[in-house]
Amino acid sequence: MIADADARSDARDAAPRTVDAERALNLARNVLDTEARAIAALSARLSAPFVAAVDLMLRCRGRVVVLGIGKSGHIARKLAATLASTGTPAFFVHPAEAGHGDLGMITADDVVVMLSNSGETDELLLLTPHLKRQGAKLIALTGNEKSSIAQSADVHLDAAVDAEACPLGLAPTASTTAALALGDALALALLDARGFSVQDFARSHPGGALGRRLLTRVADVMRTGAALPRVAHTATLAEAIVEMTAKGLGMTAVVDAHDRIMGVFTDGDLRRSLARVVDATSARVADLMTKSPRTIGAERLAADCILLMETPPKITVLLVAGDGGTLVGAVQMHDLFRARVL
Repeated sequence: MIADADARSDARDAAPRTVDAERALNLARNVLDTEARAIAALSARLSAPFVAAVDLMLRCRGRVVVLGIGKSGHIARKLAATLASTGTPAFFVHPAEAGHGDLGMITADDVVVMLSNSGETDELLLLTPHLKRQGAKLIALTGNEKSSIAQSADVHLDAAVDAEACPLGLAPTASTTAALALGDALALALLDARGFSVQDFARSHPGGALGRRLLTRVADVMRTGAALPRVAHTATLAEAIVEMTAKGLGMTAVVDAHDRIMGVFTDGDLRRSLARVVDATSARVADLMTKSPRTIGAERLAADCILLMETPPKITVLLVAGDGGTLVGAVQMHDLFRARVL
């Protein structure tokens, strides 16, 4: 009998499986609806404990330490990362490792956030008396306000759900979604309370596109020194052409004796001058240049170059002016691409 059952099981496993499209879509919609209802119910329950939790973390003199295990551990890691990137110093500690030495990472100045749907997770319960004895404040985010962890916490946040979205009622789904959303709500309420700005966010994300746009200055990307094309206002057209060719920016700055910017001579100016100039060795570049060129300061954001370059008539190189209009650099569109500002 057992052998027959095993054979039938093997036959089922070997049989090719197909997706019932209607069943799959209906199940997916039910999952999304169930999780949406869980978040909506969570929103309706927000009250004074949420404010107390935000206040506790805002006044924290140490770090916010987030703990969780299993699926709650994954949500805890995400919460710690979100807090850290939005102005609240935070890190994740694995509860099992905490019981074997990592508890030393937590101090009396810290606020500990514990995530547990049941509120009875053994690894967290083991740590609770030690954390309280150390003097750390405890925020519990559970699905059972009468649980041991909830009762031990200084602040309890109710993340209970009516049902999991799993058709078997087993896999954490709606409960983890609710915990994730509640964690995001905490992080963003803290962001607002701290007055955390776009510039602050960029400083936490220097490797991202936003960070590059908001942190990269003109001084970081501009050409300077020998790479910077320049000629004196007394230079001839021929001398200007030689300088433009040598530096490869398609232009040269024209400066006075004190290195103040008088104009710019570009490839376009060269083409326009061909019909007017008979002798390139005697024609003066100051008579052919574009006067009052667009300039930008070295401390401006590199991203600001884009607007100046794109304003008609469009240009591909900007001169960088210092105090008194002196020439300090030049920025080409390719420099912005290399810096990944564009």
